[in-house]
Amino acid sequence: MTFRRPTTFLASLMGGLVLTSALAIADPTSSGTPGTPPAAPTPAAGAKDAPAGKAGPGTQAVKTANETIAGLLKQKVAAGSKDEKDLAAKVTTSVRSFLDIDQLGKRAMVDNWSKLNKTQQDQFLSLLRELIEDNYVRGLRANLEYQVDYTGESTDKDGNLTVTTKINTKRKGRPYVIAVDYVLIKDGDKLRAWDVKTDGVGLVENYRTMFDKIVDKDGFDGLIAKMKKKQAATGS
Repeated sequence: MTFRRPTTFLASLMGGLVLTSALAIADPTSSGTPGTPPAAPTPAAGAKDAPAGKAGPGTQAVKTANETIAGLLKQKVAAGSKDEKDLAAKVTTSVRSFLDIDQLGKRAMVDNWSKLNKTQQDQFLSLLRELIEDNYVRGLRANLEYQVDYTGESTDKDGNLTVTTKINTKRKGRPYVIAVDYVLIKDGDKLRAWDVKTDGVGLVENYRTMFDKIVDKDGFDGLIAKMKKKQAATGS
């Protein structure tokens, strides 16, 4: 399967930021076979926010969500303990509050969405939510150092608000910068994210290419089977 996706290192790093943990499961249909980047843990401890430029409502929404989830992930709890389960539930709630996984999934499946019945649509979205949210839970046991620069925001003709950021970290001891853009839209009285672009490549775009190829080859049932296999492999 060929599609544009982040490297394993980038996927690992991005797992610590709101929405970008989705990138850490770059292929939500793989079961960890050779050649497929593994689902990466989510870094938390050591994360810092650099001084922001002119911050609008979108920047504030992204920053608040990042800080909330990073704060939860920094808490030290014993693996497999009740405290870890309780903390994981809080992380999941925070992710759902900011990240509109249903909107992300519908846009990624736009070429096939109208062909699915309600039961199929619900099944697909449920699996996608579980795969993405599970990545945050596994992030409770990870750690990476990085710094976030919030560099600006703009609104397009469709009302989408894009918040641009730069992630400053190190790779093999050398400075490494990754551009991450969050795409948000108004949902009631708050802003929620439905896509992220890493170095110009969007998550929805990646997923759409991948999902379309699987559905064309194996049908919708084949896509669900691959997602369930991934779910089983990650212990969801």
